[in-house]
Amino acid sequence: MDQLTSLAGGFGDVLTPMNLLWVVVGAFLGTAVGVMPGLGSAMAVALLLPMTFTLDPLAALIMFSGIYFGGLFGDSTAGILMNTPGNSTAIATTFEGHAMARGGRAPQALATSAIGAFTGSILATVLVVFFAPTMADLATRFGPGEYFALALFAFVAISTVVSESPLRGVAALVFGLALALVGTDQSTGTARFTFDVPALFDGISIVVITVAVLAVGEVLHVAGRHGRSGGTELIPSRGRPWLSGREFRRALPAWLRGAGIGIPFGIIPAGGAEVPTFLSYTTEKQLDRRKEEPEFGTGAIEGVAGPEAAGNATAGSAMGALLALGLPTSATAALLLATFQQYGMQPGPLLFERNGEIVWALLAALFLAAIVLLVLNLPFAPLWAKLLMLPQSYLYAGITVFASLGVYATGASQTDLVLMCALGLLAFVMRRNDVPLAPVLIAVILGPLAEYSLRDAMSNSGNDPLTLVSSPITIGLYSLLALGVAWTVYRRLRPAVPATLAEAREQEDADATEGADSRS
Repeated sequence: MDQLTSLAGGFGDVLTPMNLLWVVVGAFLGTAVGVMPGLGSAMAVALLLPMTFTLDPLAALIMFSGIYFGGLFGDSTAGILMNTPGNSTAIATTFEGHAMARGGRAPQALATSAIGAFTGSILATVLVVFFAPTMADLATRFGPGEYFALALFAFVAISTVVSESPLRGVAALVFGLALALVGTDQSTGTARFTFDVPALFDGISIVVITVAVLAVGEVLHVAGRHGRSGGTELIPSRGRPWLSGREFRRALPAWLRGAGIGIPFGIIPAGGAEVPTFLSYTTEKQLDRRKEEPEFGTGAIEGVAGPEAAGNATAGSAMGALLALGLPTSATAALLLATFQQYGMQPGPLLFERNGEIVWALLAALFLAAIVLLVLNLPFAPLWAKLLMLPQSYLYAGITVFASLGVYATGASQTDLVLMCALGLLAFVMRRNDVPLAPVLIAVILGPLAEYSLRDAMSNSGNDPLTLVSSPITIGLYSLLALGVAWTVYRRLRPAVPATLAEAREQEDADATEGADSRS
């Protein structure tokens, strides 16, 4: 039970007044930003990343852990009360959550969401504590070829398997890789895509890219659609902010099922929690159909409990993949990886050996963040809803100013501000054309790893390409990747077949009817 001993040491490091304050601040900021539609935990991390350079690594990481979990709950609050989910991860929760709110059960829906978030994050973090060191030990067998296969797996999975349009996903990936190549090549000393601009010799800062893509692009996107007709209405949350015994007994199995569905997806580069939340929602809906009186569509509590637990369980297990493998499986995880790197730490198999005290303190902070969020959200969820009444013009103007100050404070460079505006404009164009943003961030973070791993693998083998598929790990990763792509192709082509058959039957029925009419 070395894990429990190490975790106890982590709690000893975190349970100080200052570190507890950072946990509370992170949970507060994550929830506040997540409540506002269109924002979310990824943007909160992006905006605060420049402000953490003066903090010690542990303080910054435990604050971001609170933001990570808090943003997910905030997304659901906007969906339940306004039918406008703050992020795509809260769409599945919104279906039954808003129906509960319309039926006068908004407090119960928010309580179900809060307890579901707590359940999913706690269960996932427990598994991370026990299995992340084992994953790290297995990852020590990774060489350059294995790391290249891992990066390629993440690239293809996020850009094609998860994206609605593989073409748009690949385009976003290529754009991110192009940004990652800007700067001086460390191996040869050659300047790449710098256009003789001295400020670009060191590359484009990850802070500039994340703030531009997530914050400035969103501000321009909201401004571009400002004034469109919208029928959103804030439903007040009044009544008991807890569940009755009967409601708790109904929600408990859904919480556990949702956590069970979400945990495996955290270690898969799937771009976020959208897939497990919809799987959980579909599962609960199918179970509801077996009842004598189905409730889905009218505000079934299981439709809130399952997806919410699934989303937070995915976020929790994603931390395990990030810490043990150095693999970010979502946009927010990619930003947390950048946070590690800015302090000179590289998540992966050696992180537990070189920075074990910080890792175990961070895992302890995840437990505390889940508890703090439950305390904040159960009684105070109606207060968070007041943030939905802020005028968007003031809100997004403040975000723009805050983003600009953060980027300039990081490098004191006017070039960074120009790049932020240019990349923000490109991100706006991407949003308008439904091009996903997660592949851009993953490519920027993992692009250098993929490049250097490929170079090392080829130089160590005398430029033999077979070295890339010479180990069981690489063969397994490429096999999983091929299966994922094949399943995606099958999933996209399958709906066309029943539709074609249905149209053929309708045509046959129409022909038969016409024939009968002509004979009569």
